[in-house]
Amino acid sequence: MDSFSTLIRTASHEQHREAETSTFMGDLLGGRLGVDAYARYTEQLWFVYEALEAGAERLASDPAAGPFVRPELFRLAALERDLAHLRGPGWRDGLSALPATGRYAARVRECAERWPAGYIAHHYTRYLGDLSGGQIIRDRAERTWGFARKGDGVRFYVFEEIGNPAAFKRSYRELLDGVRADDLEKQRIVSECRHAFALNTAVFRELGEEFPLSA
Repeated sequence: MDSFSTLIRTASHEQHREAETSTFMGDLLGGRLGVDAYARYTEQLWFVYEALEAGAERLASDPAAGPFVRPELFRLAALERDLAHLRGPGWRDGLSALPATGRYAARVRECAERWPAGYIAHHYTRYLGDLSGGQIIRDRAERTWGFARKGDGVRFYVFEEIGNPAAFKRSYRELLDGVRADDLEKQRIVSECRHAFALNTAVFRELGEEFPLSA
């Protein structure tokens, strides 16, 4: 029988692939969009991570979600430093969420407040993705827009407190395998993972509409 970490990875593979291959992300990583598109994407991330981390302290004692609350993963401070670099010191004044981002953040907040096991699904899709595919975005951003290596503008992708990402991801998967939930609840978590990827893909879709490539 497959472990829960394997189940959650394979069950959401199609949605994960759809998110990775969105037109917006393809254009961004391909260097076909300007730095403003990257900054706008970074703004959307702020809303999602604010929702993820605002309720983290409250969830720290929860038997299901608590083990996943790891301060070394927190990204909000790094995002704010990146946005100050990208948009200037007044970045908060122009901060706005796309409709899809608003729905995404609202769902994360709802899970954090009412369904801690569902919060695990969003935690997994975001933070493990940052440690993996997010590093490709960091590398491309440094190359395309000339950010200093692992410096301001890409600090969101730099996990300074995690010395060995591969080992950390292994330990994270062990946490998933040991999650305190019955089989029915685990199936609900898997479904929420699929939902999380769909919400993320909707953000990419709206970003693509905001930054269409010239014909």
